[in-house]
Amino acid sequence: MRIAVGGIHTECSTYSPVLMKIEDFRVLRGADLLGSDYFNFLEAEGIDHLPLLHARAVPGGPVSRMAYEAFKTEFLDRLRDNMPLEGLYLAMHGAMNVEGMDDAEGDWISAARAVVGPDCIVAASYDLHGNVSQKIVDQLDIFAAYRTAPHIDVRETMVRAWSMLVDALKSGNRPGVAWAPVPVLWPGERTSTEDEPAKSLYQRLPDLDGRAGILDANLMIGYVWADEPRATACAVVTASDKAAAAQAAEEIALSYWNAREHFRFGPVTGPLDDMLDIAERAKTAPVILADSADNPTGGGVGDRADVLQAVLSRTFENVLFAGITDLPAVEACFAAGQGTIVPLAIGGSLDASSFPARIEAEVLLLDNPGSSAERQAVVRTGVVTIVLAARRRPYHNIADFTRLGLDPRSVRLLVVKSGYLSPDLAPIANPNLMALTDGVVNQDIEGLASNRRTRPVFPFDRNFDYAPQARFSERWQD
Repeated sequence: MRIAVGGIHTECSTYSPVLMKIEDFRVLRGADLLGSDYFNFLEAEGIDHLPLLHARAVPGGPVSRMAYEAFKTEFLDRLRDNMPLEGLYLAMHGAMNVEGMDDAEGDWISAARAVVGPDCIVAASYDLHGNVSQKIVDQLDIFAAYRTAPHIDVRETMVRAWSMLVDALKSGNRPGVAWAPVPVLWPGERTSTEDEPAKSLYQRLPDLDGRAGILDANLMIGYVWADEPRATACAVVTASDKAAAAQAAEEIALSYWNAREHFRFGPVTGPLDDMLDIAERAKTAPVILADSADNPTGGGVGDRADVLQAVLSRTFENVLFAGITDLPAVEACFAAGQGTIVPLAIGGSLDASSFPARIEAEVLLLDNPGSSAERQAVVRTGVVTIVLAARRRPYHNIADFTRLGLDPRSVRLLVVKSGYLSPDLAPIANPNLMALTDGVVNQDIEGLASNRRTRPVFPFDRNFDYAPQARFSERWQD
């Protein structure tokens, strides 16, 4: 039996002015896909895995139409070249926005279905912050999504989707997908599965998997920074029994609706000045301060210097700021050379709505992995060490720092562009603070422009009734 493998995976804030281009994606093709750590679980007796194309990018602004069409065309060409197929596995995110298009994943998956035909079993894995639509569900036989945020079950989720596909092919039993939209749209920072009530809601899902007729139960938080009609929470269930699927989907949907008023930020959270006051008074270290609205892993631009300006105006000691995306500043550091003092205008190189911090800094380290787009520079002004990146990227793993000869445990204050902290940084935070800052993934969601979002939806709207109603994939025939 033959299973093709591919997909496209990114998350896009429609409030960002920076379009994502082809060079923003890491692309795996052919043998490189099967040989990657990301897909190294693809092995089953009697199954021939056929690698297509998988494009993955750090979240950002909308994907340019040209980039999307280029990836889609290549993916479909490779898919046609590998026909006939019994199965197709798509590793997706679910919150991609393409300029001029409302439902990019719906377009991608529908195009794939048109190639493989009605008899092929199609499975997809999603991020729980993805947005689902009837168009998407109508093309699928199998769906599985992350159950953790921060995401520590990415591989496990991909294995769940792929395993259901393999089982369906070997058993001959074709599952189906049911879903129930929930008119609630909270940001991920208020719905971490490490905090209540999300923690308990997600802990219930494996129990639902154990019910007769249920294969995989999912709660989708959705992606609030996409102003598009499909942006909403929902329950999605893969099952062999329609009645059981409908009941499970409606139970999950109602549980989320009933908890809608109770979601809170996990870390200590507040305006930037308040968080800096707490950091200054703290007797412990490292204090980790998250710049929440400019978080690249949530779709932020990553080039704002607001927080840096505020930190520089204070009297902190031993501060590490990681990092700010600024290609011109990195190039200036490389031109000046390590050990030199260089005038820099840091920040605001991508998003014109923000302003740079103008400083003189010593160039401490230049990191050149071989591509100018991957360059980094470490500079210091006074007691503040700043990491600059040539391209948009987060600094969420300890390895991101050790590569640059930095130890985040040794500083008094570490500032990162993040929402909830990554599993690497959270354990060392002492304490963990999140600042409500400005940016394209602003936590003041009720103040977001909402021109195309389906209404009513909580918390944008509050005085309306809701009763869950399960819907089915058009492929699930009685």
